[in-house]
Amino acid sequence: MIDRDRFPVDPWRLVETEFDLDDTGVTETLFAVGNGYLGMRGNHPEGRHAHEHGTFINGFHETFPIRHAEQAYGFAEVGQTIINAPDAKVMRVYVDDEPLSLDVADVREYERVLDMRDGVLRRHVLWTTPSGKDVRIEYERMVSFEEKHLSVMTVDVTVLNADAPVTVSCQILNRQDGEDVYGGTPTAPKRAGFDPRKADRIQERVLQPQEYWQDRLRSALSYRVTDSGMTIAVVADHLVETENPYTARTLIEPDIAKNVFRVQAKAGVPVRVTKLVSYHTSRGVPARELVDRCRRTLDRAMTVGVEAVHVEQRAWLDGFWERSDVRIGGHDDLQQATRWCLFQLAQASARADGQGVPAKGMTGSGYSGHYFWDTEIYVLPFLAYTTPLWARNALRMRYLMLPAARKRAFQLNEHGALFPWRTINGEEASAYYAAGTAQYHINADVSFALAKYIRATGDSEFLYREGVDIAVETARLWATLGFWRTVDGAGEESFHIHGVTGPDEYTTVVNDNLFTNVMARFNLRFAARTVREMAEVDGEVYRKMVDRLGLDPAEPEGWEKAAEAMHIPFSPALGIHPQDHVFLEREIWDLENTPPDKRPLLLHFHPLVIYRYQVLKQADVVLALFLQGNHFSDEDKLADFEYYDPLTTGDSTLSAVVQAILAAEVGYQDLALEYFRQSIFVDLADLHHNASDGVHVASAGGVWTALVAGFGGMRDHFGELSFDPRLPADWPELSFVLHWHGTRLQITITRDELTVAASDGDPVGFSVRGMGYVVGAGETVSVPLDGQGHVIPGRPTLGQLTDVRREDGSYLSASVPTVTSSIPIIVGAADVEHGADA
Repeated sequence: MIDRDRFPVDPWRLVETEFDLDDTGVTETLFAVGNGYLGMRGNHPEGRHAHEHGTFINGFHETFPIRHAEQAYGFAEVGQTIINAPDAKVMRVYVDDEPLSLDVADVREYERVLDMRDGVLRRHVLWTTPSGKDVRIEYERMVSFEEKHLSVMTVDVTVLNADAPVTVSCQILNRQDGEDVYGGTPTAPKRAGFDPRKADRIQERVLQPQEYWQDRLRSALSYRVTDSGMTIAVVADHLVETENPYTARTLIEPDIAKNVFRVQAKAGVPVRVTKLVSYHTSRGVPARELVDRCRRTLDRAMTVGVEAVHVEQRAWLDGFWERSDVRIGGHDDLQQATRWCLFQLAQASARADGQGVPAKGMTGSGYSGHYFWDTEIYVLPFLAYTTPLWARNALRMRYLMLPAARKRAFQLNEHGALFPWRTINGEEASAYYAAGTAQYHINADVSFALAKYIRATGDSEFLYREGVDIAVETARLWATLGFWRTVDGAGEESFHIHGVTGPDEYTTVVNDNLFTNVMARFNLRFAARTVREMAEVDGEVYRKMVDRLGLDPAEPEGWEKAAEAMHIPFSPALGIHPQDHVFLEREIWDLENTPPDKRPLLLHFHPLVIYRYQVLKQADVVLALFLQGNHFSDEDKLADFEYYDPLTTGDSTLSAVVQAILAAEVGYQDLALEYFRQSIFVDLADLHHNASDGVHVASAGGVWTALVAGFGGMRDHFGELSFDPRLPADWPELSFVLHWHGTRLQITITRDELTVAASDGDPVGFSVRGMGYVVGAGETVSVPLDGQGHVIPGRPTLGQLTDVRREDGSYLSASVPTVTSSIPIIVGAADVEHGADA
């Protein structure tokens, strides 16, 4: 999948040994650096030949009116899209006034390295100029984890075999409004084809210039965003270290700042230019104030020194890896990819500090920089078990969104709060309600993530002070969205939820979506349990919550009643849980015979075509089986997995990680490893052909969960830590860290043993395949393992549905939508070729 001559295996570094323009967009994503607040794509410092010149700041966005072809009440009205912050990455090198341009330069040596131990992007180039001068250029770029608003870039230039004039042109450019490295306005890039996953584009000017100036080697630009009213400032300072004589020249305009250093370089005498850059943003603070903040950030960095900033970065990452690393024995390729994914999670969330975690982090403009439910289900488990503070910060983002969520629920005629499916500022930004706004499950996802954080940390202070507001308001929505129904003659009431879309976006606006109902049931129970515990533990805190939320003492009982009566669909004829009330009535999409050039389906078929079939964009029921696995039997899980796996396209990168986890649990262990490899290389091998738009952060988070919960077999149902490992056959060892209520646990799994080593802290109880154990502070407990679970070879196929009938007696059938044939293909019928026309 990966050219290992160009991208060799290295457990701690991502290395590129050859420059290639053909996949520029992908490598810009792979070599991006960031800290959760500020992100810089891996653009080359020459500032040209980019797929997307990207500098992004978490939450920094513009708004625009959403123009619906046909308007209706309650449709999202204001869109939001991340915007390109001024680009300070440019450090352009000239020798004899010849610019280094990698597409035409005579490059004798090239190497680009993202070092995941010290968080620095490095590039080495040996360039022979047209006049025969050998020039060595070393470049470094770092976005500080310790100093949230700081980036440091350095270029070292040495002419090895001759004297020569050397120029280093450092620039800040407002690329959002079209500036290029020469100060002109380039032609706007054309979007290649239809793809709803790409960012919205704004044609009008976005960044309105405010204060801009230069003072010696320091340059400042600042702007106000036209419609959102946000403000931004960027200030850059420069250090020049050389024994060669040099001069400095400057240029400042509203959209470009230049600091140009002209050096009379002697042979073998290096020139080093270091550029320190600070970014600050706000939802409304005047730009001048932000400029002052940037200046203070740079003053502090200058005082401690660049070397100290790098030392802090390494120390920060040493701590990160100590509490977060996952080690896979004997497979350096998987080890490299795992660490790259974990590093991306740090770059997306470490300094989000109360902002969300965008679906692409700060590595690209894909999905317009929006926050989705991806954070709560795929990213937050990693945060909660490795760096709980980051998880708490991410949950506070949802708490701060509650006012907007309450307004949204009211607009949709519901009580409580409804979190937006996609957003930056808390307002729903999805223009397509069927696959967007209708995903009410976001409420339960947020509540589930809150509960998972509390399970892992025991942080009742956060739960009782802010988290309970989330639990209560989300539960209130289910209480009014759902309704009661009594079966004639039975006298038994059941609770139903209609008109929703589950995680599978190829099936929309349905009744009794299983995932939604199962997760809503959890949400209702969690909210009821939380308020009752508060009343018992701290009456004063409980009273304040009741006053703040206007809680009726009868509400928790109503939530519990609804949860107990929640309708969970089941088909006795097929022995599986239907994805929704009518899912099994649809015909089956024959994925096995769908041409590769018709994938992903969303780019080649109208939604109405897709919605008529049993076909999944991503795991839906299977995800419910994992998240709420304690409510399903082993037989249920196997039957459901075998039915839905052949129907799942994998068109979403959210799917393979979940399929890997369930495949491992039910016994399809080789298939689990196949799905895991699809997940771990989704960006590194550009498996979905859109890595150029940014990292798939949720998939990266899912990789951690697949390792820990899939192959490691970890579960935390009912707040109890348990393990049932499924180590792949050719893995000698898997090791990972979990933090449980403040105690660090090092878990090591081999084929014959599971070992838990505890650091200082309280004793931790856990179970392994049903047997209970306790590990005390400083102790190690080893548990023998009798194998790695049962194994089912191969993978489920549509052929397993041979002669299977629905409740109404009709056979299941499979076909591919096509104008060349309208004859359905009956699964298992001996006289019909399966998928012949596909």
